[in-house]
Amino acid sequence: MPLPKMRKARAVSQQVLAKKLAVGQPAVAKLEQRPDMYVSNLCRYVRALGGELEINARFPEGTVAIELDEDAKADKRRSARTR
Repeated sequence: MPLPKMRKARAVSQQVLAKKLAVGQPAVAKLEQRPDMYVSNLCRYVRALGGELEINARFPEGTVAIELDEDAKADKRRSARTR
């Protein structure tokens, strides 16, 4: 489901979501249009809508749940280094 559609399904405006994320409304609009983003940003977006992000890797042998907290922290560290 595209991010704007998910946000609308949760009956949350870009302005309200921006306040929860402590960013401006244009930043939410830009985030929703990105074809690619950090997992940490997607995780924050979903949490601000009241959900939890889960990512699974599927292999022929089975499915493995990926722990997002460590991945999100690593993304945040990488993002801070590139600023």
